[in-house]
Amino acid sequence: MSTRIEKRFAKLKAEGRAALVTFTMAGDPDTATSLAVIKALPKAGADMLEIGMPFTDPMADGPAIQASGVRALAAGQTMIKTLAMVRDFRAGDNDTPIVLMGYYNPIYIYGVDKFLVDAKAAGVDGLIVVDLPPEEDDELCIPALKAGLNFIRLATPTTDDKRLPAVLNNTSGFVYYVSITGITGSAAPDPGKVSAAVGRIKKHTTLPVAVGFGVRDAASARAIAAGADAVVVGSALVEVVRKSLDKDGKAQAHTVKAVAELVAELADGVRSAKRVMATP
Repeated sequence: MSTRIEKRFAKLKAEGRAALVTFTMAGDPDTATSLAVIKALPKAGADMLEIGMPFTDPMADGPAIQASGVRALAAGQTMIKTLAMVRDFRAGDNDTPIVLMGYYNPIYIYGVDKFLVDAKAAGVDGLIVVDLPPEEDDELCIPALKAGLNFIRLATPTTDDKRLPAVLNNTSGFVYYVSITGITGSAAPDPGKVSAAVGRIKKHTTLPVAVGFGVRDAASARAIAAGADAVVVGSALVEVVRKSLDKDGKAQAHTVKAVAELVAELADGVRSAKRVMATP
């Protein structure tokens, strides 16, 4: 039985376009506003949602996403509240795929078996856990696959052809290609290099390849969408949240609207891309 992620990619492939995947941090700047944001995203044009699980030591994240996690934790966000947000979202949307992204520690503390049961029941479709390499698949990856969740792995510019098979071995749903070396939000990707990298990855897998890190606006989204199956935008969206807050760090009336407006622009960029990629 295919997951929502697999169904969504099949649908978009038939339409001949890439997906727009949005990243927002659960609980930033508070649980209610964060829920309102994710409910607004599909209407604004997001095809798939990545929701961050806030963590105190986010080593792969740049300043913008680190700050969003700090705001969420300061507002009292927990894994229980994050899964509750997914359940609330699912009450009004049973089709948009949801991927939880973050680090292993909060899942380990919650309890792996309990987390997988609760995540599946809440309506989570996949996981990206950035600090679990393939050598530790028994920790979470294999149990997640058995529970019916996609386990999505990261590939980077330094992931060579010798390493790729290990990275792809138990990956499902899609492959997330990190288009630059370094932390999130730190540089702009080169569309030509990205397209070549996607082609190289596709020699090893039939899975869709999503590209993230450094996409900030409609133009960069359009450029990346020409050569990838999905475009992931995160830092730019959490920065919109930050800039919308009042001097006390609280959400304002226009916070949700500001995020939705950028997503609508990004969606237009993705949808207007001229596809040049070869599909296997």
